[in-house]
Amino acid sequence: MNRLKWIISALAILVLIFVILFALGIIGGGEKVEPGNVTVHAKPLPANAKTLTLGKQQSDNTLSWPATIRSRSVARIAPKFSARIIEITVDASDKVNKGDVLARLDEQAMRAAYQQALAALNAAKAQAQRAIADEKRIIGLYEKEAATRQSYDAAVAQANSARAAVKRATSAVRQAKVNLGENVLRAPFDGVISERLKEPGDMGLPGDPVVILTKTDHLRVEAAIPTSCANKLSVGDAVGVRIDSFNVKTTGTVDEIVPEIDPATRTQLVKASLPDNPELSAKLTPGLFAWLEQGCEGHQNVLMIPVSAVVRYGQLETVTVVEGNQLHTRHIRTGKQNGDQVEVLSGLSEGETILINSGL
Repeated sequence: MNRLKWIISALAILVLIFVILFALGIIGGGEKVEPGNVTVHAKPLPANAKTLTLGKQQSDNTLSWPATIRSRSVARIAPKFSARIIEITVDASDKVNKGDVLARLDEQAMRAAYQQALAALNAAKAQAQRAIADEKRIIGLYEKEAATRQSYDAAVAQANSARAAVKRATSAVRQAKVNLGENVLRAPFDGVISERLKEPGDMGLPGDPVVILTKTDHLRVEAAIPTSCANKLSVGDAVGVRIDSFNVKTTGTVDEIVPEIDPATRTQLVKASLPDNPELSAKLTPGLFAWLEQGCEGHQNVLMIPVSAVVRYGQLETVTVVEGNQLHTRHIRTGKQNGDQVEVLSGLSEGETILINSGL
């Protein structure tokens, strides 16, 4: 019983394939229909038929490359000196304002350094007082010819050295005081915390970010595109940007073309800034997927026909050609689609007429 069902199903599939191939003229006409060949099965032209006479049109050959939305303003917030992190006040995705506290560092080491700098300054001042007093005394003796030139020069040099030491110690105290206030890390601008990289108790090191802050109203797209196309772009050129997740199409401006070529993909990184549009910026976040679009192959004259005029049977594509008052099925090959139009690569010629209400 199961064998009989299997045979019936197989026969039904074979009949369906036979009907499709016969409709295309691949069987029944004695030879395979290649693009441009007309089947022998003609039908009369219906009275309500809509037709189109083919003519070449300009195609802009716009290409699309995967892109990522990035922020043009990114701050990696790191300590200026080594200290233990005692508090982090923000998490990833938190919005912050300029001046907000992001983290606090242990200030014990900085306070000790400040106290040491103060002690060094006091010692330098005491030494300078003695050196200046000696200088004054030796100068008086020298003017009375009671001291040698050598002792005079030595006293002056020692006093000048002491004065310089006081200046250096004063500068060190000033810097230590500044460092004492640097135990608090603050936001340099309004933005969003994109990453939190440390935890309380971790060691904060110069150049090692605690958090990363991004500005969400200064966005751009970055895409790796073939060098052959990147070479045709210049800083300041306009490019198309498409963000499918929000059904957004806009125009970006190229602001950087990285000269380094990826040896594996032969591509270059192109960065294009997005327009400063508050409504658009409110929707977008760094890391979002987008498309960068640009026509880099120049304009070409090609045959374009309505997508609706093409009938597809699997991978086979056909149109109905009008010759006189007769309709003929013809196998074609299509290329790139642009909206409701599709490029014809082979099978049709300029000046021919096709049926565009193909449901007839």
